[in-house]
Amino acid sequence: MYNREQTKELQELTEKYIKSNITCETSNVNTLRDILRFHEYRYYVQNEPLISDFEYDSLYKKLEKFETEHPENITPDSPTQRVGAGLVKDFPKVQHLVPMLSLENSYNADDLLDWDRKCRELSSLDVVEYSVEPKFDGASISLIYENDLLNRGATRGDGVVGDEITVNTKQIKSVPLSAKFSEYGIQQIEIRGEVLMNKNNFKRYNDKLIEEGIPPLANPRNAAAGSLRIKDTAEVGRRNLEAFLYHVSYMVSGESSMLSKKQPATHSGMIDMLWHLGFRSPQREMKIFKGIDAVINYVNDFEAGRDNLPYEIDGMVIKVNDLQLQDKLGMTSHHPRWAIAFKFKARQATTKLIGVEFQVGRTGAVTPVAKLEPVQVGGVTVSSISIHNEDYITEKDLMLGDTILIERAGDVIPQIVKSFAELRKGDEQKIIFPKHCPVCSHVLYRPAEEAVWRCTNINCQAQVVERIIHFVSKDAMDIRSFGDANVRKFYELGFLKDVPGVYTLPFDELSKLDGFGEKSITNLQTNIEASKTQPLHRIIYGLGIRYVGETTAKTLANNVEHLLDFINLSEEVLQQMEDVGVKVASSIHSFFADAANVEMIKKLEVLGVHLKNEKKALTTGGNLTGQTFLFTGTMLKFKRSDAEALVEKNGGKIVSGVSSKLNYLVVGEDAGSKLEKAKKINSIKIISEEEFEKMVSS
Repeated sequence: MYNREQTKELQELTEKYIKSNITCETSNVNTLRDILRFHEYRYYVQNEPLISDFEYDSLYKKLEKFETEHPENITPDSPTQRVGAGLVKDFPKVQHLVPMLSLENSYNADDLLDWDRKCRELSSLDVVEYSVEPKFDGASISLIYENDLLNRGATRGDGVVGDEITVNTKQIKSVPLSAKFSEYGIQQIEIRGEVLMNKNNFKRYNDKLIEEGIPPLANPRNAAAGSLRIKDTAEVGRRNLEAFLYHVSYMVSGESSMLSKKQPATHSGMIDMLWHLGFRSPQREMKIFKGIDAVINYVNDFEAGRDNLPYEIDGMVIKVNDLQLQDKLGMTSHHPRWAIAFKFKARQATTKLIGVEFQVGRTGAVTPVAKLEPVQVGGVTVSSISIHNEDYITEKDLMLGDTILIERAGDVIPQIVKSFAELRKGDEQKIIFPKHCPVCSHVLYRPAEEAVWRCTNINCQAQVVERIIHFVSKDAMDIRSFGDANVRKFYELGFLKDVPGVYTLPFDELSKLDGFGEKSITNLQTNIEASKTQPLHRIIYGLGIRYVGETTAKTLANNVEHLLDFINLSEEVLQQMEDVGVKVASSIHSFFADAANVEMIKKLEVLGVHLKNEKKALTTGGNLTGQTFLFTGTMLKFKRSDAEALVEKNGGKIVSGVSSKLNYLVVGEDAGSKLEKAKKINSIKIISEEEFEKMVSS
């Protein structure tokens, strides 16, 4: 869409507007709009941003301020016009200009060979040229542009009539609000595509739902399809949807078509046209082949690497590349003859729900796990699936003996999509959530604001084992050679009964076990002994206090001389510490108010674990003194721990969350909710890794 000279010019203008703090006025408003459209394209289509989110937002706010003060200057394709005004009342039905037909499906090479034979016979050609592109697993949409402006967006519906979702479509940043089709002599055009939620955004969205006690969505496709019909347009924008546009179904030429660029004669040419006009078409993913044999080799190779893609696909689409030949081949009432979908191995399967086990975690959370008749899904045998909590069971309407549909996509944990209530025979049984702990029989408790039932007995065997596993883990006491399996084995054999027991293991007895030779015993002893001198923040994290992560543990350690000082600190005092809120303070206070916990800590000290804060001299005079930092997303230049150490070395502080106390949010790849939250707080400076590196080295 932008050549080298245009890119250079727009980037120079960007730097000028940022560095010189140029305000938006009537004379330069169109230039500012061009700059913002350019950076939307770099970020959402090419995935190669040239400025930070903070810089983009500052330019956007200039335009927004000007248009608020001068509403008569607002244009339909202004970047500000993506934002919806409140709730959509309903979605009216609209008819597609051309019916959205389904594709004929194929599942093996023989199907493709037979389809190729028909294409050659109907076209009277010996060899046909084909285009091959991914079959995106999302929600189908249809876009209409008239006189270069987005006029309408619609769902597929029944293929003839769909829901009009123009306002929601405008929230998808990879859908241009305007495109210069007039340069190709096109006055009206209908484009088909697929709306997706990529794997990273889907995971972040599900994590957020789980945190809020809401059952997660089954797959990215459902997430995308559901998002398109949300009535709150602002929420649609927050879901970070993407759109791939892959087919031109209808065109009307304008009066000036003879003076315009030549319209493409091939499907691949149309894809290139869409790409250069600013759409996220499958231009990068598409391949062109002469003959079907090369196509078959390519789709088989592509299936093997499908999990490496950032989005879900369920196959490949093969199309006759020549548009005139497409017209000649025509279509049936159901599908075009010039295209076929090669479907990959199923990621869904039906099976029976034969039982439910209730597992108890480190914090006492009771999680139901469905036991299934083993079934192959996506090359993996699935026999167990977490069903999260009691509300999830109710929402999915699950019963013992149900036939259920499960799905596994790539590395995503298998999920239950639905139960088939219509297949019930009458002997299915309701899943009864226990009122007592399945391990220790203690009465379970469910706080009013949570979706999870918990066992509050700190001596519950299941919790004890999970606490020990957490205590010896890499991010806590880092006792190598221990591991989950050894913790469970030692506990079952009676060699390990609680956290202090880590330091009283009977090594003479362990040496009698298979796999525990002299070298293994020596390594384990050495690592256990070394863990006694771990810094205080690791011990605090290792205790497994609810809501206390690694960063909060560092904050707590820096506020006491000795671990047991927390016994005398009130919730009010705890809340005065950096990033310790009401919920965290209450959890810490409750932990140290429990006599059993205090006794455990005293035992650790008697056994030689250092509980004093061996405070290092605080760095003063560094160029980050007095500044607070938080990192989010995947760091490419630094390991997260190394970057945080650099902050502290230069006098800065690491905080655990986004709040008004945060000065700098350093953003890596695939940043999520922290970035969105930071954008709403004007005092927070959002910077890239490169900008952070300059700050540290300056």
